[in-house]
Amino acid sequence: MSNHLDPLSNLLSIETIQEIDNLDLTIMQKHHLRILAHCLQILKIIYVDNSFEYQNKNPLKEWCDNQSKKFDDKKFSDLFYEQLESTSEKLSTFSKKIGKSIEDLEIDDLVLLVEQR
Repeated sequence: MSNHLDPLSNLLSIETIQEIDNLDLTIMQKHHLRILAHCLQILKIIYVDNSFEYQNKNPLKEWCDNQSKKFDDKKFSDLFYEQLESTSEKLSTFSKKIGKSIEDLEIDDLVLLVEQR
């Protein structure tokens, strides 16, 4: 087994994690915020990576399928896609509401979203 970490397994910096942990939010809100922040980083990677655009009309599905190949698990890909798609829609709706694009969302914006729930 390799000692190298998958760079996608830890998309949040220690500083971001500590920033979230120091917020005056409930444990559940902090957990929700970490998940949203992690998903947002994945979406930003997908949007920046132009190689997916010409391979598939659905870059999110393509990305999930590529990730699931590591586990040889199609069900994982489908579930992962459903979760990321749902989060993408949530972030898209929220970003439009506050006048930003998903790519421009930051932790402070996600805190707003979490606090609204």
